[in-house]
Amino acid sequence: MSTTRERDAGVATGAAPAVPATLHQYATTYGYSAAGTALATPRRAGRRRRWWPVVGGLIVPGAVLAVWWYASTAGQVPAYLLPSPPAVVASAVDLFERGLLLPYIGISTQRVLLGFAAGAVMGLVLGAAVGLSRTASILLSPLIGALRAVPSLAWLPLLVLYLGIGEVPKVVLITIGAAFPVFTTLAGALRHVDAQLVELGRAYGLGRLGVLATVQLPAVIPSIVSGLRLALAQSWLFLVAAELIASSMGLGFLLIDSGNNGRIDRLFLAIVLLAVLGKLTDGLIGVLERRLLGRWGTA
Repeated sequence: MSTTRERDAGVATGAAPAVPATLHQYATTYGYSAAGTALATPRRAGRRRRWWPVVGGLIVPGAVLAVWWYASTAGQVPAYLLPSPPAVVASAVDLFERGLLLPYIGISTQRVLLGFAAGAVMGLVLGAAVGLSRTASILLSPLIGALRAVPSLAWLPLLVLYLGIGEVPKVVLITIGAAFPVFTTLAGALRHVDAQLVELGRAYGLGRLGVLATVQLPAVIPSIVSGLRLALAQSWLFLVAAELIASSMGLGFLLIDSGNNGRIDRLFLAIVLLAVLGKLTDGLIGVLERRLLGRWGTA
């Protein structure tokens, strides 16, 4: 009776009758609840000043550059310990004129992207298996946890022994470094998806794959993006170790060779380039994040 009266009252007042929420609305709403209000209200973020993130992000690097410039040119620190920014720029110009700078950047970026892509796929597959299957978790988690604790340099002798000194062992080492962050974040996120959402999906008649695509995947999208960010950063870290394997090109090689030869200006140049390239590639993950959240975060 109360339902009938409420429906009649709605007709009398001209209000639209309540429409039951779809499963996708449930999944996206509750799936992103743990990610914060910024994901749930993207329009509010658009109203803020768009220039502030760019300008604000340059304040601290600008201050660091100013302190570096002052300390290196005012005689506070010897030049053989801290080269000035103009000296670092001059070393970059010298390498560019000799036709070395761009090939070094290109080959290192290629190695990182190939290793990152392969590691991300591996991490997604293993993370999904462990996160969705208790049997897979029991069988694989101890071994993967043990392998994750192995330092990057410890893999070098085996990779050289089994794969030689070409490009393959370098990419494989970066793949190993990129796989673990994606695996860890995805497996943990899938284990903590709200069980009520899973039951709701089954109540809608969805099978295992349907529940995964409609309920579990939208709920773990923020965790997947976080894992990809960590994996990309790890890929750049493993690059330096990978280019210890008989390399004659690359930023890791430039870093190590400059340290061995006392070229502190080139050493700083390699560090700066690694930082800039790492931030640029992280920005690509940010673009992917916005697309994924736009796809799964709206009903």
